[in-house]
Amino acid sequence: MSGKKQAFLASVGMVAATVIWGFAFVIVKNSVDLVPPLYMMAFRFTIGFAGMAVLFAGRWRYLSKNSFKAGVIIGIFLFLSYFFQTVGIQYTTAGKNAFLTTVYVVIVPFFSWALYKKRPDRSCFCAALMAITGIGLLSLQGDLSVNIGDVLTLICGFGYAAHIMSVDKYTETCDPILLTMIQMLVAALLSWGFAPIVSGGFPAGLWQPDVLTGMLYLGLGSSMLGFLLQNLGQKYTNPSLASVLLSLESVFGALFSVWFLGERMTGRMWIGCVLIFGAVLTAEVKRPVLKKDATGG
Repeated sequence: MSGKKQAFLASVGMVAATVIWGFAFVIVKNSVDLVPPLYMMAFRFTIGFAGMAVLFAGRWRYLSKNSFKAGVIIGIFLFLSYFFQTVGIQYTTAGKNAFLTTVYVVIVPFFSWALYKKRPDRSCFCAALMAITGIGLLSLQGDLSVNIGDVLTLICGFGYAAHIMSVDKYTETCDPILLTMIQMLVAALLSWGFAPIVSGGFPAGLWQPDVLTGMLYLGLGSSMLGFLLQNLGQKYTNPSLASVLLSLESVFGALFSVWFLGERMTGRMWIGCVLIFGAVLTAEVKRPVLKKDATGG
């Protein structure tokens, strides 16, 4: 398969992942009152890992020390990102949670600067200013206070940036499918470990049919399929392009929140969303599309 075709399919796969994740905001918002955040994460990552362990059982024979270490690192960033995002959504709307998460798209070039000593161009600095303005319009209340859910979601954005950078680094030398399985196993174990401490006893509301259905969607769809598409896609794209494509999660998250949850956004909030998405395009759209090893070499 040619490099261009691989890159195109990788992009299509990552966009499909954002549709899946966008609807997950609705599921999480509807379930978080019955299933505390840490337990929700524990269930979704356990289900996702179990599904992949069955589908890709033969992959374990290729597991190496380096792959395991890489998967653990990615899994820790995944856990931290989802922790702040899932806790944050309890105190803000699903639409704001979805959009504020995309701040990682502007952060990624600056992480690259710190790691690879390559200074971002002028468009990245303009994008940062646009993002800060947009975040203010979207998050600041009438008394200029910031909702705690907004702050937690912003922290989540930094975690996602680190997650994207680590996936980009390790998929160059490690099997993306193995990395996906290990990262979900690590995230599941951390979630189970912290859930009783942070969230208390086992949630009785889990056994409601609609909640169980939601957990299956989060586990098999959002976690297993979504992160598999991301990790496979990032093998054939650079982190900047990947972050642009993955930022579409915020668009679908906001749209699904309006359609299915009946959430309303003020004109000021919509302007903030437009500025954040404009920052995404300004910072990323002119960057190179392919990695040097896009042909799989």
